[in-house]
Amino acid sequence: MTHTQFEATAPAERTRLVRLRSLLPGLVLCLVAAGASYGLGLLLPGVSPLIIAIVLGVLLANAVRMPATASAGIDFSAKKLLRAGIVFLGLQLVLTDIRDLGTPILLAVACIVTGGLLGTVLLGRLLGVPPGLSLLIACGFSVCGAAAVAGAAGVTDPDDEAEEDTVTAVALVVIFGTLMIPLVPLAANLLGLGGESAGMWAGGAIHEIAQVVATGGVIGGGALTAAVVVKLARVLLLAPVVATLSVRQRRLSRTAEPGRQTSRGKLPPIVPLFVAGFLAMVLLRSFVPLPEAALTTGRLLQTGLLAAAMFGLGCGVKIRNLIEVGVRPFVLAALSTLLVATLAYVGIVLAS
Repeated sequence: MTHTQFEATAPAERTRLVRLRSLLPGLVLCLVAAGASYGLGLLLPGVSPLIIAIVLGVLLANAVRMPATASAGIDFSAKKLLRAGIVFLGLQLVLTDIRDLGTPILLAVACIVTGGLLGTVLLGRLLGVPPGLSLLIACGFSVCGAAAVAGAAGVTDPDDEAEEDTVTAVALVVIFGTLMIPLVPLAANLLGLGGESAGMWAGGAIHEIAQVVATGGVIGGGALTAAVVVKLARVLLLAPVVATLSVRQRRLSRTAEPGRQTSRGKLPPIVPLFVAGFLAMVLLRSFVPLPEAALTTGRLLQTGLLAAAMFGLGCGVKIRNLIEVGVRPFVLAALSTLLVATLAYVGIVLAS
């Protein structure tokens, strides 16, 4: 390297070091919280480390004043680590398992996601909930919880101007998805559903994978396997949903005022990088015989990254601000939960 080249690259290296140093305190805090959440999850069977992480974040942010030096790393974890976690989520999906559900169940899953998305957005409009928040709630409740909220926010709000909407939607996913854990087994029993059918209903109705696993464990029998496979079929639809939202955002950006469009930066890609990574992992798991050690490592990375991100998102939840959003988002979340659960029940009963 010549002296001139060295002088040109030195400022860039210093900039990267400064950036890394600014991220380090918050990043370490989130990773430590993820480790603590994982440990607590081992001590509390049936409780997801992701739920523990977001609760820890909420408690910490509302109990103490977070140091300013941690804010950059916390923000990085809540956005970038979450998208990295979505990539490793793809290792949970095997296309043959989803194919084996059969065409009727797969059609039911497609109707659950499509009907949940469109119905929740319409309900949000009727209730007067802001469109951006309605869309994030629709994605989180219809597809796969916090990961879907983050994926949708990444393309509909690329400049992170409505971060509060993301935090609110994730908080609602945690609240209402957790309420479903005892309610679905109780309702399945009252409706006379067998173990496998009840498990498929849980997989079609509940927001987060961890909440689905907890519910399948409560139902017992063959419910857990059925619940997880149906839920993973919903997760697979994350990719086309995000791609569709990205195309929509590009069209909206093109029709915006020229000055405003320029200020908001470049258009989002049709297929965001983390979605492409997610699909690559799905294909890798489906067509390459991966050793168990690789799968275990992938699960640990997925859990650790998502738990760190959930802690970061939890740190952004101020109870005062959550109260100030009013009752309408909570009503929308309750109606969306009921809508998705109803669609799932009808679909599973008709397909079985």
